[in-house]
Amino acid sequence: MENVRQKALAVLKRFYGYSSFYPMQLDVIECVMNRRDAVVLMPTGGGKSICFQIPALISEGCTIVVSPLLALMKDQVDALQANGIPAAAVNSTQSEAYNREVIDEVYAGHIKLLYISPERLLTELDTWAADMNISLIAIDEAHCISQWGHDFRPEYSRLSQLKQRFPKVPIMALTATADRLTRDDIVKQLHIPDARMFIASFNRPNLSLNVVRNLSGKDKMRALVRFIDRHKGQSGIIYCLSRANVEKMAQQLKQMGYNAAPFHAGMATAVKEKVQRDFLNDDITIICATIAFGMGINKSNVRWVVHSNMPRNMEGYYQEIGRAGRDGLPADTLMFYSFSDVATLMSFAKESGQATVNIEKLRRMQQYAEAGVCRRRILLSYFNERLECDCGNCDVCLNPPERIDGTVICQMALSAIARVNQQEGITTIIDILRGSRKAEIAARGYDRLKTYGVGRNLSFAEWNAYLLQMLQLGIIDVAYEEANHLRITDYGRDILHSMRQVQLSKFEYDRSFSKKTKAEKAKEQGRLPVDVPVNEKLISRLKELRYAVAKKQGVPPYIVFSDRVLEVIAAEKPVTKAAFSTLYGVGERKTELYWEAFTAAVRKFLEENPR
Repeated sequence: MENVRQKALAVLKRFYGYSSFYPMQLDVIECVMNRRDAVVLMPTGGGKSICFQIPALISEGCTIVVSPLLALMKDQVDALQANGIPAAAVNSTQSEAYNREVIDEVYAGHIKLLYISPERLLTELDTWAADMNISLIAIDEAHCISQWGHDFRPEYSRLSQLKQRFPKVPIMALTATADRLTRDDIVKQLHIPDARMFIASFNRPNLSLNVVRNLSGKDKMRALVRFIDRHKGQSGIIYCLSRANVEKMAQQLKQMGYNAAPFHAGMATAVKEKVQRDFLNDDITIICATIAFGMGINKSNVRWVVHSNMPRNMEGYYQEIGRAGRDGLPADTLMFYSFSDVATLMSFAKESGQATVNIEKLRRMQQYAEAGVCRRRILLSYFNERLECDCGNCDVCLNPPERIDGTVICQMALSAIARVNQQEGITTIIDILRGSRKAEIAARGYDRLKTYGVGRNLSFAEWNAYLLQMLQLGIIDVAYEEANHLRITDYGRDILHSMRQVQLSKFEYDRSFSKKTKAEKAKEQGRLPVDVPVNEKLISRLKELRYAVAKKQGVPPYIVFSDRVLEVIAAEKPVTKAAFSTLYGVGERKTELYWEAFTAAVRKFLEENPR
């Protein structure tokens, strides 16, 4: 297969401007070129698309790409066409006359990659002639075919007939998130028992992982604003649990002067399409959305992702944070977590059709959120990957928690839970411990309990944090089926009766997001130089040029060049066509299209900054 490797490398350089493959990509390409089926698990931004695009370019015929979202099709078709690759899509947003023209182009051998939804593909199959030359069938977001996947879609299940219809055509199933159960089910559902399994590393070291607990109301919004301000002008996504929360969050941010917009399934199609288009084109900076937003979108310059609430499972969380930093440059992720998230999501899980599995997935997500050890190690272990050492790029690694003797704290809480006969939830227990004067506390006689007010020296946030740790450590449990009442476990009874001691992580208010640093305050008061480094000035000019070029061509700016390529241009400072053509991420077509404008910008910058 040496010839395949040489052809693949030549095509990669010619069309994409890359001189080498990511790990495992070439192995996948060789597999399908040998007419074998494959299941490919690669993280978002890990290069899944290259695995089927390169075989399409070095094979006779057309590669069929099954994609669940229209946005994904347009995104990838635009990117391929920008690189000079003949690609097209068939979907409901186009006229039927145009769709038929596309199919005719496929028959004529003029299209190398055809993107199509599963529903449309199954409709078209009956009309396609047997002589259509199909080189490969690639099924993107393949976890959607499995009932165990986190985004199961019934329409995907009908793809099981593809292998029967095209027994000699290799099938490639691709996904960024699938546990062992889901992977096995993908193979079974697609009838590809001999498929080779390719599992790349799920580690995305460029993503920082941060969790902030026990913030609500104004404190939570203050922390969010501090986080956004550290990414001024950069694209980001905020995920919320409900449509109402999406609308509220977007409205609050807009009132504060941020360029934000909502996105959820309840909005009109035309409005959603405009919001998504404006975000892709960098006309909107911040999207507040339910999980419906972002799946399959290739926008490479998303620099941050926030979860306003804890996600339902690790697969969804991993896929959503993976929408940041697709270009490999540093990106930040932040999750807000509270006990109320667990209670809400637990009720959703119990009402789902697969309660046992979904509850277990939720508990794993909760363990991640409450972790006192390296978060990346926990995340990777969920996908059966081991990290030998701490990552150094998560909040736990950067700010290890201080440990304290928490025995007395636990005993006070356990005593309060016991004295209300385990018939109250976390908020009421905290109110009792802090000696709250709420009317309902007095009405129930809780102000006469021996434990009333014994913990008034600790704030509500501190008690909330310590009770969450007690829950994580198995000292207490939650009766989700009984209005989320707290229950004392056998381990908790031993602590209550002084038979055991317990260590807790000392509570600290999250200073990294909720408060300004001394340096930031000083900069605001003009006591520190605010000059932007020279390279940053050039990058800023290149971004302005990219935006203008993209507007003129009617494509998103990242289709022209990713942020990473702009950084390469700023570092190498090419002033000739020859120098520009050798840059990372600059293929033949983009050299011809853009070398004059970008080298002129570099040349002008160097004239203005001779040093």
